[in-house]
Amino acid sequence: MQKSVKALEGFIFWSRWLQAPLYLGLIAAQGVYVYQFMHELTHLITKAGSLGEADIMLIVLGLIDVVMIANLLIMVIIGGYETFVSRLDLEGHPDQPEWLSHVNAGVLKVKLAMALIGISSIHLLKTFINAGQLEDRVIIAQVGIHVAFLASAIAIAWTDKLVTSTLLMSSKHH
Repeated sequence: MQKSVKALEGFIFWSRWLQAPLYLGLIAAQGVYVYQFMHELTHLITKAGSLGEADIMLIVLGLIDVVMIANLLIMVIIGGYETFVSRLDLEGHPDQPEWLSHVNAGVLKVKLAMALIGISSIHLLKTFINAGQLEDRVIIAQVGIHVAFLASAIAIAWTDKLVTSTLLMSSKHH
């Protein structure tokens, strides 16, 4: 019976490697965002003389949006892999991200929520620039979605703080 339990536990622990292809897929998605960024940048550079200020601003906001999504992907790929699959063994590597040394599932959720707020802010700014061409209900819906992201991020950060302080207090008592 003990051997069966050990084998089952080993298999369950091994199952974390099923996530590795998911992270590889996210790396491929990041490649798509690099292509999108270069396509938009080329459009901006080649059409710069014929674009108005609002058009340039919209394209630049689109570029910033792509960069923020790429940053989000990196956080999920590296942080998720490190947290849920396997250590990356980057100790002493000069390019090791500063945030990776203290990443855990809670920190990762808060960082992701903050990144989503940043991305949502860019989309909202684009909406405000184009407000004259959009229906009021579209603008109201996007503001509502942004507020929901803000509320969710605050709730996630608050919950993480509560859990962290509870864990710290219980470890001091033992």
